[in-house]
Amino acid sequence: MKNILSIALVQIDLKWKDKSANFSTIQKLVDELNNPVDLLILPELFNTAFCIDDLSLAEDRHGETLAFMQSISKQKKCIVAGSFLFKEDENVFNRLFFVLENEIKGHYDKHYLFSLVGEDILLTRGTNKVILEYNGWKIQPFICYDLRFPAWCQNNDQADIQLYVASWPQKRIHHWQALLQARAIENQCYVIGVNRVGADFYGNEHNGHSVVYDFTGNLVLDMADKSGIEIVKITKDTLDLHKIRYSFWKDRIK
Repeated sequence: MKNILSIALVQIDLKWKDKSANFSTIQKLVDELNNPVDLLILPELFNTAFCIDDLSLAEDRHGETLAFMQSISKQKKCIVAGSFLFKEDENVFNRLFFVLENEIKGHYDKHYLFSLVGEDILLTRGTNKVILEYNGWKIQPFICYDLRFPAWCQNNDQADIQLYVASWPQKRIHHWQALLQARAIENQCYVIGVNRVGADFYGNEHNGHSVVYDFTGNLVLDMADKSGIEIVKITKDTLDLHKIRYSFWKDRIK
């Protein structure tokens, strides 16, 4: 078990439908990352931006996006997490993968699809929550709109980290910050939110604010609106002690 987990948050301006450009931007940041990390997190639909109306962009397990994730995982010897449009049989999911070198350690399909733009019509909804156990830590992933639904995000599995990847617009960024902090407080775990910056094809602006909150809701990191990569270190013994001392989670009615 590792008491201290080192996590890299990648916040970039995603180019619309341009996988090559997005891979190149991420690769340059990874190449400049000199310190070792355990987990590297990419934004929602990091390969294409939030382009859900072109299902030809969806890939299977033999596609270039998983290959790219495996490549940077091998380079940095860490878990890489990120979501993209994934095709399985006749269904297309907004699927987040956890990749460790050549191995897929787990995946999560977005449960709450964003009806405001028709994501619920175009994509298939995920039905299961997931826990990744890694180096003695329990990590639970969610994707963007899931954040608005606390019952779905309730920490019944005693995750140590809840991870949210997103394409969250600037005009609702105060919701993003408030909801992430609330999830940390109510679930008594670290909460990490990774967002993008820049404008999309339709002119929707994104101003990042990828963040880390600790298990009491205190802000550990806020990347503001800058493009780049930041590393944060979190500790498990302080989390475990807090949950023993303030065992509010035991009173939760499932």
